[in-house]
Amino acid sequence: MTVTTAPVPTAGAPAAPSTPERRRRTRLGWVKHPLVFAVALLMVAPFLWMLLTSFKGLPQLLQDPLSVLPDPWVWTNFGDALTALPFGRAYINSIYITVLVVFGTLLTASMAAYGFARIPFRGSKVLFWVFLAMQMVPKQVTLVPFYFLMAQFGWVDSHLALIIPAIMVNPFGVFLARQFIQSVPVELEEAAMIDGASRWRIYWTVILPAIRPGLGALAIIVALDAWNNFLLPLVLLNSTELFTVPLLLSQFQGQYGGMNYGLVMAATALSTVPMLIAFVIGQRQIIESLATSGLGGR
Repeated sequence: MTVTTAPVPTAGAPAAPSTPERRRRTRLGWVKHPLVFAVALLMVAPFLWMLLTSFKGLPQLLQDPLSVLPDPWVWTNFGDALTALPFGRAYINSIYITVLVVFGTLLTASMAAYGFARIPFRGSKVLFWVFLAMQMVPKQVTLVPFYFLMAQFGWVDSHLALIIPAIMVNPFGVFLARQFIQSVPVELEEAAMIDGASRWRIYWTVILPAIRPGLGALAIIVALDAWNNFLLPLVLLNSTELFTVPLLLSQFQGQYGGMNYGLVMAATALSTVPMLIAFVIGQRQIIESLATSGLGGR
């Protein structure tokens, strides 16, 4: 007679879940997955409605504005939206402003964060928390003095007012970069110091490569904020050739929003394409950095 014995689990291997536990997980999955799908569909619904509306013609929007699918599909809305206003120039303005703000912010925020995280000096903690408290002050509160300051510099109706202040001061960027730097082992810097490396060399060759995933996530966040910035361009820019995409889109909506939502939604869809591509490319960096950055601090 052959005796069948149960396999003995190896040392360190996780035990297989029991049958009741497996059934409970299965029931939980049947509930969780449809719930997650419903929430995701609810979040994507406005974007889908915008995309479908961009293919609708004016007669359909007037007769049946609540219809879901276009009938017929109007593909000329995108071309008409591009030719109605100088969107090409606005795209160039927004792209180069966003690129400069992202690279400048990554440099200044990482430098300040390295100083707060690794270089001890008297009052560093107090100064850091005061600096971080600036993040809680709404931009609307400082808008009037900020405008007068830009006027003193001669930067009104200039892109410098959108680039230089954003690069110089970003409390959230400093905080996030500091958390990443604190997760880097101090032993790496001590070994570099023993080899004769200066603070600048340690910053360039040790710290920046070690926090590359965090800088990638910060770059996406800063890019989204710079691209979608509407309040400051609205107050500071007067010339149409200097307008950014959100500001030109607002002007476009004022001209066509009351009669042709198809053109407005087409222009809105075009304005979301660059940041949608950036988010799809950088979403892995965001997830990995949030999972491994040590945001709990020390």
